[in-house]
Amino acid sequence: MTNELINALKNSLHGKLVLPNDADYDTLRKVYNGMIDKHPAMIAQCTDVEDVKTCINFAKENNVLLSIRGGGHNAGGLGIADDALVIDLSHMKDIKIDTATKTVRVQGGVLLKELDAATHEVGMSVPSGIFGTTGVSGLTLGGGLGHMTRQYGLSIDNLLEAQVVLANGNQVTASANENPDLFWALRGGGGNFGVVVSFTFQLQPTATIYGGPMLWNIEDSKEMMTWYNNLITTAPDNINGFFAFLTVPPFPPFPEHLHMKKMCGVVWCYTGDLDKAEEVFKPIRAYKTPALDFVGPLPVPALQTMFDGLYPPGLMWYWKADFVKDLHEVSIDIHAKFGNEMPTPLSSMHMYPVNGAASRVGKSDTAWNYRDANYAVVIVGIDSDTANKDKIISWARDYWNALHPFSAGGAYVNFMMDEGEDRIKATYGDNYKRLAAIKAKYDPGNLFRVNQNIKPQMVEAPAMA
Repeated sequence: MTNELINALKNSLHGKLVLPNDADYDTLRKVYNGMIDKHPAMIAQCTDVEDVKTCINFAKENNVLLSIRGGGHNAGGLGIADDALVIDLSHMKDIKIDTATKTVRVQGGVLLKELDAATHEVGMSVPSGIFGTTGVSGLTLGGGLGHMTRQYGLSIDNLLEAQVVLANGNQVTASANENPDLFWALRGGGGNFGVVVSFTFQLQPTATIYGGPMLWNIEDSKEMMTWYNNLITTAPDNINGFFAFLTVPPFPPFPEHLHMKKMCGVVWCYTGDLDKAEEVFKPIRAYKTPALDFVGPLPVPALQTMFDGLYPPGLMWYWKADFVKDLHEVSIDIHAKFGNEMPTPLSSMHMYPVNGAASRVGKSDTAWNYRDANYAVVIVGIDSDTANKDKIISWARDYWNALHPFSAGGAYVNFMMDEGEDRIKATYGDNYKRLAAIKAKYDPGNLFRVNQNIKPQMVEAPAMA
């Protein structure tokens, strides 16, 4: 890569091109997961669609590896790569709300907390995620699990349209009416098909929920997981909540007697009539008195950012995940064992329900394959000290290895690190072949491959006579 080529790219961008010798390079190359340490060749801070097109054409013409960074929150750090040109969308943050159609158009660099704040002002929300620091782009393209999945489905179930810059440099619309094959693939297929520069979502009429964490002693974890499983698989859609193992943080508002205690719990999100919330939660509270009960009325943005302060960018994360159709007694025993052995105070396990509204979308209606799973389970070893790296990895791997035989086979793509092609195929199941064919149509050269990569389907040559 000659200086002449680099300067030509720099001069053609409206945004800034950051190079390894620049003062802000080390800051800008970092992603949310502190375990990722990549050194890209260039970081293009795109400010508009033309910048995105310029970068795609440059990468293709000069055989440069390309990566796409939205919020940088990805488990495997796949928004960045060694020696790559990074398309950094973090300066593309336009949000336009149409109250008449109850829709919102969001550019690719918007974070969930920014989207939630904007939609809350008009009394609505987009179902998405549990961390405000997550990028809308990566979350949506992987599917979009969140607090309101049982009520409103995944983020992709609320996606109406996407503006996409393809590998050939052209911008197209993907929707039910335009390029419907691409629209199908984008809904769960990740960043394999182009750079999505904007998303249009259907807004939902929820601004305030009844929710928050409810915790019980770790010794009660088998009983509470069994009870939770029975409840959440039969509950009305408006009762949302994910099960978790966690260590209570040693600071307010958590009571001192619980500081640093390992506990199990549910983070609730009730989206029904707030006047009926206390009555709805009476039997929940009556089953076993919680050791901590922070459940009450909350604005959606408050719930969505509740854990942001506990998990600042730069911590080391090691992720393992699976979809689960049924919770067996043996698997509950395994959960209880490893939940009691969390290696560091920030390490955790979350079990997200994907039933309710999300389960009533057909398995082949979007690229997201596991509509028949009840849960997306994620095990995360987390710490700030590199000395604990092996410890958090071993715990997560051992936990996952013990549980995996009881899984549905694949995992939520946003919870996966670098786990190989077979794991990607297992995640998309029967939809993989169709995804590979669509990949061959829109990105035959696999330009967009720094992701959970779906390789273009190879077309067999006709047999010789």
